[in-house]
Amino acid sequence: MRSLASALLLSTLALSAVPAAAGTRHGLEACNENAARKQLAGESLKLFLKGCVAGRTDKSTAQQQRVKACSTDATTKQLKGDARRSFMKQCQADGTTSPS
Repeated sequence: MRSLASALLLSTLALSAVPAAAGTRHGLEACNENAARKQLAGESLKLFLKGCVAGRTDKSTAQQQRVKACSTDATTKQLKGDARRSFMKQCQADGTTSPS
């Protein structure tokens, strides 16, 4: 509960420092949801919210999540070397973790 209160306080502070065009209410809600899903706290929460509200994190977060999912799948399939590189390239291009 304490971390949730901290997240809301920090996001409010971050929003007040950003121009109105960049920090819409909808964007702030999405940033708070992402932070809660990632279970961020302390300094990492503060940095995430600052970047997210500024609009820099949303696109990279989707890309990072895709890379992480593909990497996890490649590890599960015990892919190495060229097979892993090929799988990762195709997986990220498709946005799925299934081989083609």
